[in-house]
Amino acid sequence: MLIFIDTETTGLDKSDKIISIALIVIENGNLITKMDLINEGKKIPPKASSINHITNEMIKGKPELQDSETFRYLMLNNIYDVTLISHNIQFILNMLNRACGFVWQGKIIDTLRVSKHLMPECEEYSLQFLRYDLKLYKDEKEKTVPHEALSDARLIKQLYECLLELASKEEMYELSVKNVLMSKFEFGKYGGRYIEEISMLDRGYLEWMLNNILDLDEDLRYSIKYYLEG
Repeated sequence: MLIFIDTETTGLDKSDKIISIALIVIENGNLITKMDLINEGKKIPPKASSINHITNEMIKGKPELQDSETFRYLMLNNIYDVTLISHNIQFILNMLNRACGFVWQGKIIDTLRVSKHLMPECEEYSLQFLRYDLKLYKDEKEKTVPHEALSDARLIKQLYECLLELASKEEMYELSVKNVLMSKFEFGKYGGRYIEEISMLDRGYLEWMLNNILDLDEDLRYSIKYYLEG
């Protein structure tokens, strides 16, 4: 069984909450879709609403995560031989864990990390960028709403099928847990510049990042250490 998952949240901080969860399930050739709006008691800020178009009025009276049909289905299928697939899956797993102690027992495929490994020439790796860069929109059979959980879960499924042309499912399992050696900073003070270059020009700044940014992206941390160690 393959389960493609996406969530929408009130933000990206550890204190933020899930406000929507969607699954697309493939089992024995059958396709099942599930989606719920979620109310975990945290107000949705306007910034989040401007991205995912979910408002506080929309989640009024909606269930908490643990009580939603979508999450209960995920719990029911939280077993070893099921594969959970998402774009930046660790973020979703962390959100689920903070919400209710959820720990995934099956296999995982992270289409974000796999894309970075298999397509190093890409300018960026956001889901919407890849949608256009890989022309996934040409094969869309249903209306797509960016940053809507079910639409993004469908897009993750399309991306996974595209990546299957470059690597097997088994290879993707391995790539999903293998650090990516990044060559450039994607954003921030040195956005667009080579990490190796900055390791020579401003070593102190990179050391500061490692010691002070606790939630630094795992692959960026790995890459900074790689270039600092020479």
